[in-house]
Amino acid sequence: MVKNLLYNSLAKYYDKIYHWKDYKKETKKIIELINKHKKSKGKELLDVACGTGTHISLLKKKFNCTGVDLNEDMLRVARKKVRGVVFRKADMASFSLNKKFDVITCLFSAIGHLKTDRQIERAIESFSRHLKQGGVLVIEPWITKETYSGDLPFMRTYDSDNLKIARLNVSKKKGDMFILEVHYLVAERGKGVSYFRETSRLKFSETGKMLKYMKKYGIKAKFLKNGLMKGRGLFVGVKL
Repeated sequence: MVKNLLYNSLAKYYDKIYHWKDYKKETKKIIELINKHKKSKGKELLDVACGTGTHISLLKKKFNCTGVDLNEDMLRVARKKVRGVVFRKADMASFSLNKKFDVITCLFSAIGHLKTDRQIERAIESFSRHLKQGGVLVIEPWITKETYSGDLPFMRTYDSDNLKIARLNVSKKKGDMFILEVHYLVAERGKGVSYFRETSRLKFSETGKMLKYMKKYGIKAKFLKNGLMKGRGLFVGVKL
């Protein structure tokens, strides 16, 4: 996959950029779903595309957590922030850890960064291969074509005494892809103002295909319309 500025050069600012995200509320719902569906007896949890490890920092209170991510800069932040957890560099479409887990999560629409159906299918195959019988898979997808709200401009900011960040983006739909153009302004004490721009491509989620792939690899799953974030939903499945 193409490197993304946010996950590399800007990784040290990632938690500030997403300071508005309610990780505690999301984690509470994830744990409720796990408790409702999990049939395996253990507490081993794998967070795929774990980013800077914020979900893991909360999930580790209930589970023995492992995190994998493709981006070393994000993992560097995670290792510093969350102690006592193994973080490994791995691609969600092809990872192999020689271990099975009771829970596998893939959150914040990370799976949307996979650009082809084949990559998505390979990822779900990898998830299934690492999941114990009776274990739970939780995937937060990207939006669908139907839930795409159009090319409205969007902005969020972070404001502290020593650091100011503005993130502005516009988007458009092109076939099966969501094209996101993002602009960052970062003002930091003693460092002046920096400007960054990047264009990301995310694949629109297709609910039917996702459920088909999970069924193919032995996971009985359902799609919950009301997920962790508005308009994205959530897949929850159990390994048969």
